[in-house]
Amino acid sequence: MKLSDFDYELPPALIAQYPAGERSASRLLHLDGNNGELADRRFRDLPDLVKAGDLLVMNDTRVIKARLTGRKDSGGQVEVLVERVLDHERVLAQVRASKTPRAGSKLLLAQGAIAEVLGRKDEFFELRFIECTDVFALLERAGTIPLPPYITHPADDADGARYQTVYAREPGAVAAPTAGLHFDDAMLATLKAQGVQLAWITLHVGAGTFQPMRVEDPADHKMHAEWYALSQATVDAIAAARAAGGRVIAVGTTSLRALESAAAAGELKAGSAETRLFIVPGYRFQVVDRLITNFHLPRSTLMMLVSAFAGLDNIRRAYVHAVNTQYRFFSYGDAMLIEQHVLEPPMNADEIKIRE
Repeated sequence: MKLSDFDYELPPALIAQYPAGERSASRLLHLDGNNGELADRRFRDLPDLVKAGDLLVMNDTRVIKARLTGRKDSGGQVEVLVERVLDHERVLAQVRASKTPRAGSKLLLAQGAIAEVLGRKDEFFELRFIECTDVFALLERAGTIPLPPYITHPADDADGARYQTVYAREPGAVAAPTAGLHFDDAMLATLKAQGVQLAWITLHVGAGTFQPMRVEDPADHKMHAEWYALSQATVDAIAAARAAGGRVIAVGTTSLRALESAAAAGELKAGSAETRLFIVPGYRFQVVDRLITNFHLPRSTLMMLVSAFAGLDNIRRAYVHAVNTQYRFFSYGDAMLIEQHVLEPPMNADEIKIRE
């Protein structure tokens, strides 16, 4: 397995720059990972594709206004992209400037915000906002929504509303869990009315989700860390769905990674932690049966994840079909509903002897 196995040709015109007029008006490509069948649908058809007793697990993270601009106290323009909020005054952030800011220097940012550079932590800077008692309030006042790098227009008020799920509650993400952008309040009400259950998980999406892989051998890739929290209520909801014969449907790769991370020891457990889970073909999923997701960047960790879930050949055919039929790609684009490609269980010693 190599990085180029997860590449595909994408005409730039298919990269969605703006969302659909209505959230549920997006297209939906339904892929059955077991037989490879494809069906073109609309996202508003989702209630026809689920049943009473199914459980949708949704990421309730809220995108913060993580991008700030200004200048260094020594002069020179600077741009800050907050990666993670550490406490009421400190953050980890990417800092772009003509010269690397030194520890002890200050960044003079929009709306009078001042950040002191405390030092480096790997690729990030640790910053402390001076005279700050609530960093989320400061970012709301001084920052802008950090749209992905492939969206070329500056963030505006419309993006502030649409680059956010309707159920976003827990502030901390610097990128949206984009599969959830297709749900509106009417869709959620319809699903509940027909007996589909909803449960919540929080994973604060980091800017690392957009970082390209720079190594040809995936085994050499270091996965970025993201923080998640899983409640006992969601663990119980998953157990109840399983007991009733329902399917666990992850809304987005972020929900899937959080659930699979929480079950890494063999049993799904509530709690919070950082995850660096890197899912590649051959991974055996323990929690999730179906996945709702957008289309992903070529040569990315998320292309590997969906290839693990649906089967690499199935994903290749699905993406060729999506390009040929002009689906819209990435954060503001269309969606997929994927049925898991179930791997055969590993053989035990007796089975190996019989086959020999």
